[in-house]
Amino acid sequence: MSVTTPDPAQERARSAAPGLRSGTLGTADIAFFVVSAAAPLTVMAGVAPLAILLGGIGAPVGYLIAGLTLAVFAVGFTTMSRHVTHGGAFYAYITRGLGRPVGVGAALLALIGYNGMEIGVYGLLATATQDTVHSLAGTDVPWLPISLAGLLLIGYGGFRSIDFGAKVLGVLLVAETGILVLLAAGVLLKGGAQGLSIASLSPGNVLVPGTAAVLAFAFAAFTGFESTVIYRREARDPQRTVPRATYLAIGFLGLFYAFVVWIAIQSFGDDAVVAAAAEDPAGLFFTAISTYVGDWAADLMHVFIVTSVLASLLAFHNAINRYALSLAEEGVLPRRLGRVHPRHRSPYVAGLAQTVLGAVVVAAFWAAGADPYGQLLLWVNTPGMIGLLLLQLLAAIAVPCYFRRVRHQEGALRTLVAPVAAIALLATAIVLVVGHIDLFTGASPTVNTVLVAVAPTVFAAGFPLAWWLRRRRPRVYAEFATERSH
Repeated sequence: MSVTTPDPAQERARSAAPGLRSGTLGTADIAFFVVSAAAPLTVMAGVAPLAILLGGIGAPVGYLIAGLTLAVFAVGFTTMSRHVTHGGAFYAYITRGLGRPVGVGAALLALIGYNGMEIGVYGLLATATQDTVHSLAGTDVPWLPISLAGLLLIGYGGFRSIDFGAKVLGVLLVAETGILVLLAAGVLLKGGAQGLSIASLSPGNVLVPGTAAVLAFAFAAFTGFESTVIYRREARDPQRTVPRATYLAIGFLGLFYAFVVWIAIQSFGDDAVVAAAAEDPAGLFFTAISTYVGDWAADLMHVFIVTSVLASLLAFHNAINRYALSLAEEGVLPRRLGRVHPRHRSPYVAGLAQTVLGAVVVAAFWAAGADPYGQLLLWVNTPGMIGLLLLQLLAAIAVPCYFRRVRHQEGALRTLVAPVAAIALLATAIVLVVGHIDLFTGASPTVNTVLVAVAPTVFAAGFPLAWWLRRRRPRVYAEFATERSH
């Protein structure tokens, strides 16, 4: 039996869940969600200085390498999206290629991955807001109320319709991208500190031991790009929209990250930037924009970092809700989580559950006297980041396995060559990230061991759950990750 490409109109009618607004989002809308999850301004101002410190002036190439690797992964990933239209995305692909037990484990991994990436960021929201208030008003504010207010704000954003979220994220993304473009314009017009240089591309500056650490940061910066397929139910013409949005997000992030890191290097000069990053990594970008644009721009950047974090939180919140919705429809999670609001057409019960979970975790870290950045952000984000990288690797493995079992008209480049290359590249990326995990967490070896073990442990828990479903709920098990007509 051959697999044919469905008609877009029939595809939308068949795959739209009850209540969800089918055919609303276009390529740019979905790309906004994905790029907002990556939070370019937060990644650049908050993490890029450390990448420069560790990798030197060759750091921009690390982001290009990460982007190229994920573009290779996207070839097989988006090809499979034309054949598997299930809203579960990663876990559905993995189930089709590697079987239901692995797929159930992948579903749990997706939940821990996206929740870890979002909930930890409430710590970043707190510290970014504290820094902004202190810089602009000279006032110190406690971090817990900031995080809780953020939870309520993001919960409301997820409660509203998906197109409302797309509009909000579009505005915030333009603002944070604009301030970085303004910095770039100032540096380019003034020729940098020592004249513009392309020494960052020199092999001698790229092939250094610190590049491994840069790659770990760079792959982490792209986390969440794969969520394009989660929105296929709400996409206009998902057969075209999803692949285009995926490549648009990867291409923009890879080129933009590399360009902005290069700009930061030019703002201080090849010979001085590493010392500047060592002296004040948190202030590197603020110093640069004050020098080349003005103090007013640094104040604006402080504000936009807060909105950048909010954009990231809303994008991850929406992705989590849709995974929970899909698993509730499967019967793996309580059916109540699959309720869709009759007016806003959003998975509001799943969103409420995620908000409550976030509040519990944030409150627990506060009660323990934890630091919102060094512990809430980094310790909760780390298992999430590793979980999503493992999902990407499993999905890459699933692609050739799936296409070996079905008849299709796709070429070997998309169904075998690119996925195998992606498997090798992603496995290398995971080794690099785990090998340099102390750079992310700043924690003790014992804590790092626990953080690294969370994702594989959650994945392994999927196997006994799958066995229990097969024994006790055979219909749920048999229909897991299968296409459902609505």
